[in-house]
Amino acid sequence: MHPLLPSLAAAFLYAGAATYQGLRLTQRSIVDKRLLALLGVLALALHAASLFYQLNQNGSLNLDFFNAASLIACAVIGLTLLACLRIPVENLLLLLFPLGTLTVLSAEFMPSGTIQPIDEHPGILAHILFSVLAYGMLTIAVFQSVLLLLQDHQLKNKHPSGLIRNFPPLQTMESLLFGFLWAGWVLLSLSLLSGALFIDDLFAQHLAHKTILSCFAWVVFAVLLWGRHQLGWRGHKAIRWTLAGFCLLMLAYFGSKLVREFILHI
Repeated sequence: MHPLLPSLAAAFLYAGAATYQGLRLTQRSIVDKRLLALLGVLALALHAASLFYQLNQNGSLNLDFFNAASLIACAVIGLTLLACLRIPVENLLLLLFPLGTLTVLSAEFMPSGTIQPIDEHPGILAHILFSVLAYGMLTIAVFQSVLLLLQDHQLKNKHPSGLIRNFPPLQTMESLLFGFLWAGWVLLSLSLLSGALFIDDLFAQHLAHKTILSCFAWVVFAVLLWGRHQLGWRGHKAIRWTLAGFCLLMLAYFGSKLVREFILHI
């Protein structure tokens, strides 16, 4: 089966779900959570199907720049849909569904960079899994911080929009942010640990910058969580630290992949 059809169908469903949710929130109407979840699950299933064929090419794992972005977006949306069963994070989908549309189409239509086959040793696969989940959870935290910043700004100016009126209370939004940060930090720790155990040389020429920047990101998130626990950090300070850690993490992975695959061709 060619991945074109599921990719297009997934993008269409993601776009439709985002449009429906955006219109309902703009009109200050109630979003049908069951319909939203159904559209999201169908889009996610098609997204995963297209990824299955895109990642498995010529008997190796084809984790190039756009496939990696699509895989992480798929994980982010899947984690968020699961979280919606227990906690009120449906508003995150308004940002994540367009991300799913963009990445699934990019993986299908954008040219692949120069990549090396990935060893499918169980330890390496475990490292990849932890990395994807860590990036996914911390991506959710970043989107949550953006919504928190928007909510805080509009409440201070006493002009809450239709979108903000559908948010949980500010304290709940902040608690959710730090819940995502704790989960992402633990997964990032497991990613670094599995990399140290199963990758021969984490500081090899093509991995050194990725390892160093990932370690810096780990430290930034660790300091943020310590500051929250010991000093009660919150609000704009917490958001700034979250964005700083995420930027380091994105530079570590996507920055290095962009340079290696499309500039240096190694």
